[in-house]
Amino acid sequence: MAEFEKATLGGGCFWCLEAVYDEMEGVVSVESGYTGGHVRNPTYRAVCGGDTGHVEVVQVTFDPAITSYRDILEVFFAIHDPTTPDRQGNDSGPQYRSAIFYHSDPQRVEAERIISELGASGAWPDPIVTEVRPAEEFWIAEDYHQEYFRNNPAQPYCLFVVSPKVAKFREKLAARRKQRA
Repeated sequence: MAEFEKATLGGGCFWCLEAVYDEMEGVVSVESGYTGGHVRNPTYRAVCGGDTGHVEVVQVTFDPAITSYRDILEVFFAIHDPTTPDRQGNDSGPQYRSAIFYHSDPQRVEAERIISELGASGAWPDPIVTEVRPAEEFWIAEDYHQEYFRNNPAQPYCLFVVSPKVAKFREKLAARRKQRA
């Protein structure tokens, strides 16, 4: 049986991240949820209020024999803006901050390494503000948030925000996309 790893990432609305990682080679599953806050059993409404301390995240389960944690992070940094504190596009609030919640010391080291490399490369004109923190309890989001893009492709937010991120992944990172049968 394969040994899977988890990556927990916040980069704006979890619908965007989930839709991209659903298509990534080596990804076994993606769950939208919340982490990093001080309230037990948070709800979407409470998290959106900005007072729980939680981040909207995806928890990506992946097969490291197929894709590496670094690959997961490279996609993460390609599909969101890690330089905007508490904001991704029109989504504003602490729940939308850029964050990596690592599950092991090697994940922490890799996250810090890639942030340092990207910062030195000048990939963005502003400094990267992505938080790197130990993984905390993950609270799965309400059922209607799971596979939101797949289930609601014509919803306006999906058309104008999620769809362009998925298209960017398909175009710029096509080699990391799951092979279609």
